[in-house]
Amino acid sequence: MERTKKVKRLTIPEEELMNPGHLACQGCGATLAMRYALKALGKNTIVTIPACCWSVIDGPFPYSSLKVPVFHTAFATAAITAAGIKAGLSIQGKDDVTVMAWAGDGGTFDIGIQALSSAAEKNEDIIYVCYDNEAYMNTGIQRSSATPYKAWTTTTPTDFPNETFKKDIIEILAAHKIPYIATASVGYPEDLIKKFEKAKRIKGFRFIHIFAPCPVGWKMPPNLTVKVAKLAVQTNIFPLFEVENGIYYRITRKFSKKVPVQEYLKLQGRFKHLTDNDIATIQKSVDLRWEILLEKERQSERYREIVRKYQEEKELATVEK
Repeated sequence: MERTKKVKRLTIPEEELMNPGHLACQGCGATLAMRYALKALGKNTIVTIPACCWSVIDGPFPYSSLKVPVFHTAFATAAITAAGIKAGLSIQGKDDVTVMAWAGDGGTFDIGIQALSSAAEKNEDIIYVCYDNEAYMNTGIQRSSATPYKAWTTTTPTDFPNETFKKDIIEILAAHKIPYIATASVGYPEDLIKKFEKAKRIKGFRFIHIFAPCPVGWKMPPNLTVKVAKLAVQTNIFPLFEVENGIYYRITRKFSKKVPVQEYLKLQGRFKHLTDNDIATIQKSVDLRWEILLEKERQSERYREIVRKYQEEKELATVEK
């Protein structure tokens, strides 16, 4: 009896909305991130880009590497510019256009956080994406508040290391109670694309945090981008999960075998100076955050029950009136 050969089929859309000839470095995770995002969102999309690597990657005026309209804006204004574009489209009755703000960690965690918070608080109907390469890469690899503990940058050399842990941007956005938040990695494109497709169907403010390795800033060969992006997830340094309405957590990728953080750190020159104690500290922090995330996922169903209870009481009160 002839055995049927199993074929794994990818669910990634075939249409390409990025032209060849962009100006990214070899192995750029941010470029992969944009390519996948546009595959999910489709042609009916407008992108706003503040000062960041993608200001250069897109190409010099009047050229663009993207097959959708692009609006380049100031460093601090990606979110609010996107909100303004969406408002203008709505006035014209064009409610089927997706508007996406696309910023790096510097323009999200630091310089753009005021406009980001304002747009989130107002529940503006946009998708905000942070492609996170964990430093100000476009201006020379300076530390941002997304830079990991003890990671080398030009402003945190080994003699003056970064002593703080990465800012928890997800919890900051969750506190705004926005409809949808997700983390994604260029190492897992199908998971990334599914989250963008889901975000596209939701109204209101949506935030997607993409892990996007930078070979130049991370001091690693460009052919390791996808491997490192996968290891970040497998070690739980960058877990993949969703948050709905600020309280419902769902982890979208779990592994039966735990991978030590050392396997991720040793591939990058920015961590080559770490001591055994430094690595142990990072491992302990990662394990703690993972346990907290698991507990949040477990509690989510209880929160749903509580919310349903109050919704039912409100409906009953309305009927009685």
